[in-house]
Amino acid sequence: MTVVDRPRTAVKRMGPGWAARYRATVIFSDILCALLAGGLAVVVRFGEVTPYVEPYALSSAALPLLWVVVVGLSRAYEPRFAGVGSEEFRRVARAGVMLTAAVAVVAYVTKIDVARGYVIIALPVMTLLTLLARYALRRNLHRKRTKLQCMRRVIAVGHQGSVADLVRLLQKERYHGMHIVGACLPDDRACAGSEGVGVPVLGGFSDVPLVVAQAQADTVAVLACPELDGSALRRLAWRLEKSRTDLVVAPALMEVAGPRTTIRPVAGMPLLHVEHPELAGGRRLVKNVFDRVVAGLGLLLVSPLFLLIAVAVRATSPGPAFFRQTRVGKDGRTFTIVKFRTMGVDAENRKVELASDRDGVLFKIRHDPRVTRVGAFLRRHSLDELPQLVNVVKGDMSLVGPRPPLPEEVARYGDDVRRRLLVRPGMTGLWQVSGRSDLSWEEAVRLDLRYMENWSLTLDLQIMWKTWSAVARGSGAY
Repeated sequence: MTVVDRPRTAVKRMGPGWAARYRATVIFSDILCALLAGGLAVVVRFGEVTPYVEPYALSSAALPLLWVVVVGLSRAYEPRFAGVGSEEFRRVARAGVMLTAAVAVVAYVTKIDVARGYVIIALPVMTLLTLLARYALRRNLHRKRTKLQCMRRVIAVGHQGSVADLVRLLQKERYHGMHIVGACLPDDRACAGSEGVGVPVLGGFSDVPLVVAQAQADTVAVLACPELDGSALRRLAWRLEKSRTDLVVAPALMEVAGPRTTIRPVAGMPLLHVEHPELAGGRRLVKNVFDRVVAGLGLLLVSPLFLLIAVAVRATSPGPAFFRQTRVGKDGRTFTIVKFRTMGVDAENRKVELASDRDGVLFKIRHDPRVTRVGAFLRRHSLDELPQLVNVVKGDMSLVGPRPPLPEEVARYGDDVRRRLLVRPGMTGLWQVSGRSDLSWEEAVRLDLRYMENWSLTLDLQIMWKTWSAVARGSGAY
């Protein structure tokens, strides 16, 4: 079997050293953040230059080196964390806690008189500035990746269907930084061409090292398939060692990641241990308390805005300012959702008259004639959903969770989709920050299930942070 010619791609290669340059930029930003935090602590704590200040000025000068070492020991500079996931931020925060604890212990053991005001300002501010700088660098990296820069060139190895699914996902979510430049199918299908795959088929399973060399790839992604068992994967890893090509393996169990998965070696064999999602218990109690406290504070802050919106709705169309509708919540229990009215009062009666753009079980119309002018603005920026804070305080909803469905939608759910009902629906969620109404039904379900399987309070905070930009853009809302 011969390997086909290497295809031309549109990827703007940054050279093999883009990852090293990005890492150097991150280290430089960490040094700068430490210098700023140390200088700020000296100025705020002492205010004037005296002999007593000199040791702290020297400490501030040495702080960047110490910070880089501690962050490095926390393994927050590893390339696999660049641009994706929350692990990079978690490790930086852990480094800040470690350094603060170490300073406290050393000062206690050696009886060194350390100005607590300096420590309380320097270390937390340094950690916060580092997190903000990492976030800014990540956003810049994502912008480059939308232009196919700073990407890893990947060869996908697996069966046609799984390769096609991976190609579609990574083409849509380029921020992952993986651009598939070719595929290797089973040897008996390697001559099938690129039809149905989305990328050129460059060879079979036995040709992977040759394909990597010809395509100038730096990563091989092996998808679950029976032909590539443990022995075959081990031999493939050996063949890729010389070229220093990264090997990533996708498990058959999809949409499960993060803290729920750990590798446990048993008799020399790495086993992927998958914990059950925590749908009850202490962490869920913390989430419930967090939701209600934040929602209560939110109601107090936006109450003046409620009055303005209510007046605008009543002044521009006849009918009440609020719209109430039955939705299905946790464990299939129904509740009444509260929103600002964005349609005419006869909207439900006109629904049967309209030709819907039905996607799965959803009723969606991009240019819905029932929506008022004020209602269109409210929908675009999700202001119509602010009264749902009342539902969160009552315990019917969460701040973050799956989309709250209608009873007629739930009646058409399959067994897999009903899993969404095991948790409270949310005011926002992965569906909100990933496209809103522009998502297909299948994609919305996949995101809701992904959230359920991998829930954590950290993920909730990430989604809430991203919601601001999604609402400000107003895209995908209709």
